[in-house]
Amino acid sequence: MTQSTSAGSVPVFSSTFQIGIDGMTCASCVRRVEKAIAAAPGVASASVNLATERAELTFSGKVDIAPVLAAVAAAGYAARENTFELAIEGMTCASCVSRIEKALKTVPGVVAASVNLATERATVRAIAGAVDTETLEKKIAAAGYQARAISPESAGDQERSGREAEIRALTLVLGVAAVLTLPVFVLEMGSHLVPAFHHWVMMTLGDWNWRLQFVLTTIVLFGPGLRFFRKGIPALLKGAPDMNALVALGSGAAWSYSVVATFIPGLLPAGTANVYYEAAAVIVTLILLGRTLEARAKGRTGEAIKKLVGLQAKTAHVVKDGVTVEVPLAEVRSGDLVVVRPGEKIAVDGEIVEGSSFVNEAMITGEPLPVTKGVGAEVIGGTINKTGSFTFRATKVGSQTLLAQIIRMVEAAQGAKLPIQALVDKVTAWFVPGVIAAAVLTFGIWLVFGPDPALSFALVNAVAVLIIACPCAMGLATPTSIMVGTGRAAELGVLFRKGDALQTLRDATVIALDKTGTLTEGRPELTDFATAGNLPEDEVLRLVASAEARSEHPVAEAIARAAGQRSVALAAVADFEAVPGFGVRGTVDGRRVEVGADRMMQKLGLDISAFATTTARLADEGKTPLYAAVDGRLAAVIAVADPIKASTPAAIKALHGLGLKVVMVTGDNRRTAEAIGRRVGIDEIFAEVLPQGKVDAVKKLGAGGARVAFVGDGINDAPALAAADVGIAIGTGTDIAIESADVVLMSGDLTGVANAIALSKATLRNIGQNLFWAFAYNVALIPVAAGLLYPVNGTLLSPMLAAGAMALSSVFVLTNALRLKRFRAPLEEDRRQMGQPAMMPAE
Repeated sequence: MTQSTSAGSVPVFSSTFQIGIDGMTCASCVRRVEKAIAAAPGVASASVNLATERAELTFSGKVDIAPVLAAVAAAGYAARENTFELAIEGMTCASCVSRIEKALKTVPGVVAASVNLATERATVRAIAGAVDTETLEKKIAAAGYQARAISPESAGDQERSGREAEIRALTLVLGVAAVLTLPVFVLEMGSHLVPAFHHWVMMTLGDWNWRLQFVLTTIVLFGPGLRFFRKGIPALLKGAPDMNALVALGSGAAWSYSVVATFIPGLLPAGTANVYYEAAAVIVTLILLGRTLEARAKGRTGEAIKKLVGLQAKTAHVVKDGVTVEVPLAEVRSGDLVVVRPGEKIAVDGEIVEGSSFVNEAMITGEPLPVTKGVGAEVIGGTINKTGSFTFRATKVGSQTLLAQIIRMVEAAQGAKLPIQALVDKVTAWFVPGVIAAAVLTFGIWLVFGPDPALSFALVNAVAVLIIACPCAMGLATPTSIMVGTGRAAELGVLFRKGDALQTLRDATVIALDKTGTLTEGRPELTDFATAGNLPEDEVLRLVASAEARSEHPVAEAIARAAGQRSVALAAVADFEAVPGFGVRGTVDGRRVEVGADRMMQKLGLDISAFATTTARLADEGKTPLYAAVDGRLAAVIAVADPIKASTPAAIKALHGLGLKVVMVTGDNRRTAEAIGRRVGIDEIFAEVLPQGKVDAVKKLGAGGARVAFVGDGINDAPALAAADVGIAIGTGTDIAIESADVVLMSGDLTGVANAIALSKATLRNIGQNLFWAFAYNVALIPVAAGLLYPVNGTLLSPMLAAGAMALSSVFVLTNALRLKRFRAPLEEDRRQMGQPAMMPAE
């Protein structure tokens, strides 16, 4: 069940579910499952993804998952299940068991629940993706008991285990099929190619040659190949054939014809008693080979999720009754005190209450340098403690942690369907029936117009048409590229909260940027400090910062913070006074200190012309100068401003390199905005706009048909983020901004925008290549398999070659998608070409 979550909030469950589906092999399977689920009572919409093997469905009213499961089963597929183990506290009798079981069975998605009073454990079977341990624990708590998960294995772990089991099973049946197929292939094809071998076979085996091939091929078809018949024949009888049906029809027809030729040849016209056991066996073996390679490649497409899950700590050192004990991650609760030792991963999100250290937060920010953390600082689960030891109080655990939210965002994006997929779905809905019709037509034409033996030619070419068609490649073309592309994006610190943003972002032509917190650091800092007279700079700073430390104004905070960074000790202030509209004054170590704007200096009768050159430069840079006087004499000119992020100029250059127009939309004054715009290379500026004005600016930019992506980080950016074609939120910003966005940049680095756009273009280009290959392959080779070239040059396509080509087409699509794992961000590529190390988040 999906969640609507924001940092610091409790997950709110909606009526949208994700269900794992077993047994899908091609695009027609996807179509069938979607139609079956959509027809179930209460289902408003359904979307099925072949690559992730998941269905996402939304209920229009009351959630009732039972009809959905029945519909999936009726369509010939199975909903994947997870098993949860929970320890229960507070049970005293059998009625407790009954009460808990009844409560658990009311959770949508729970298939079965069994509670054991003796072991004080509950075993729950639930639809994969529809239920998590937190939901079950809350349900048990509502019944009056306490529960905790005792299995550290998450649903994602179980899915990966299922994938590995599938690969092992496919590898085993492939090995069996290959061992049995080899002698059939050698006996039949060797006899055709080598006359001496044919003579030896006839002299030693005689009539037993075909019978031996019959035995081996039968074992292949109804042993390793039985999976195709179990799924294909029922689908065919229901009038909804899939890829399994094509394989079952092709290999079954070749085998059946050969059986008649072997045991009752009199039923066949003279000269047509030939066997095609090798075709049937090789078809099954090659299709199994393709499925095995496909399963392995699918596993690799999800490696980004594996890496993210691998960032999680397995255990935590929790303080209980004054003693530090090691517990599984699932047992950490909000409010627990957790001890972190040097070199350990931080288990969950929290706030340091004792100690200090340096923490590597590269997985979130991409910044390789460790960050200093002390009492009151926030820490993030999955980041790595370096040197010191500290204790923190857990504030977010389980699905509430930042890392868990990142994993959910990536999973949601990987399971999304892009608008381009709608066209593919329409084509694949008719593809398999069309192929069967083409095979029947091929059989009829060859039977009527083909040379002798016409029946043999008709059979072989019809089987070739059935086998060479590949809806698998069409079904995998889009979702595999999305999986790998969004996974690679996550590694680069770019999270696609909405999958369709991956396609929309590619078409963006205008990038509109907020200023504060996006182009700039988002908090004022002391940028300029020039002194006059004989007082040393540090002494003037000490006096000024001491006076400003009593003020709560952001400018005063910036000056005091700068003094701290320079290790300048502050002194006590007497007679402090804040003069509204002018500045502050006070006495520091017996010296009168006054700090304020030019009008305050004029009020004091001081001449500020000595700083004319400096103030002119500051004005050009969009900075407002402040002045300091000590004992009635002008002592310094000061500028406090929100500094431009170090990465901003390079990021703007990268965006221009992608052919994009870059616009600044800010509520700041025009002079400051224009000064910053000149420094970083902004093309157009909207200044002094309110939040609604930002929305108007976005609409104006898109009025001529331009696609606008808006980048922001604050609450006042949320309307513009929602109004833009694509909203991109800086991950260091507010929760509201992040929830309003389609894409989230985990670090505050604006280069992530260029990375996201470049990756969007690369992913859509990759999807285009996959779709071209999948469609072109079928368009080109189905006519060849039907024998279109035979009248021209005598070319016919063997069913064995057709099976090999079909298997390779899916593998090609998957392999092409996996190339996205090597995607290099624009600035990363520049660094590589200049011989500089690439900046990559730590794993």
